[in-house]
Amino acid sequence: MKWYARDKMRRLVVIAAVSAVSMGGLAATAAPGAEREWLDIQVFAEVPEPGHPEGITVAEDGTTYVGTQQHITEPRNGPSKIFAYSPEGALIDEYVIEGQDPDHGAGIVGLAQDGDGVIYALDRYPQRVIALDPKTGEQWDYASFEQVKDLCIGLPALVLATQCVVPDGLAFGPDDALYVTDVGQGLIWRVPPGGGKAEVWFTDPRIESIFGANGIGFVDEDTLMFAQTLNGPLDGVPPRPDASRLYTIDLQEDGSAGELETFWQSKPADGIDGFAIAESGNIYVALALANAVTVVSPEGKEIGRNPANAVENLLLDVPMDDPASVAFNGDRVLVTNHTLFLGNPASFAVHDVYAGERGKPEYRPRFR
Repeated sequence: MKWYARDKMRRLVVIAAVSAVSMGGLAATAAPGAEREWLDIQVFAEVPEPGHPEGITVAEDGTTYVGTQQHITEPRNGPSKIFAYSPEGALIDEYVIEGQDPDHGAGIVGLAQDGDGVIYALDRYPQRVIALDPKTGEQWDYASFEQVKDLCIGLPALVLATQCVVPDGLAFGPDDALYVTDVGQGLIWRVPPGGGKAEVWFTDPRIESIFGANGIGFVDEDTLMFAQTLNGPLDGVPPRPDASRLYTIDLQEDGSAGELETFWQSKPADGIDGFAIAESGNIYVALALANAVTVVSPEGKEIGRNPANAVENLLLDVPMDDPASVAFNGDRVLVTNHTLFLGNPASFAVHDVYAGERGKPEYRPRFR
């Protein structure tokens, strides 16, 4: 594998800097009998072109699927691919996404699965949900989205600022519907069981921001959780648009959305992206701006973070660069290294973070 080429002088400089930095933030202690310390970070796999891995989902047999897209300023090198890896991180298959707009290049974002092993991938070019059967390679459109906000300028640098439709995270609910966050329009979609046209399920001025609703998952059958990458300017007194939040919404008996509740607010410039929930209720969160993984307890308290600072991040074999989505694979979490902003091919990787606990089973309906 080809990773960062670091010369000895650079390593000595970084090591010297570490000694001058406070090591707070992570209590790196190993569980009895464990070979790795809690939140230890290793490289699980590298991701081929077009790179920019974001979506990730792990099958029951441990096969890991990773979706790809590309930086908005890069030459168009689509279409997207979904790569399949063995439980040990060996590349075993790839799937080329059909029907993408060649003028926009690669654009796969979030991934999910149903109980039959079919993969559901969010595509941005065009905005849709694709269903992919990895056993046969068959692909079909599962859902579509529409522009509901008045202003949208479809230029790469303006789609978020002008509230264009930008689906980002997805998760099946206990009603077999697919819930999808829209980071641009500041809302949550609901796709009916079996697919079709997405309908607006939840919207609120408090979650409208330059980077809005992102990662999503279910805490239990009645509670949906989602990430707000940057707080909205209309939320809080005074507002903290430099921080981000995990929110929860209860599902009402009639299927409608309940009240928006704050579960956890991050530190400034953390930038929450995706997350995964453990059986214990701990939440493993990717911090896209802070380049770290943090753990939030069921009580909404941060209980661990790694890397603790930017210097520690530079010491990793492959530094975290805009970590995006999180998925459990046994007693570890896999985290995609999105590198959306820097676009460094050496960062196209998936990290393996030791959790020492297993993930909460996801809702995976069967449609066949």
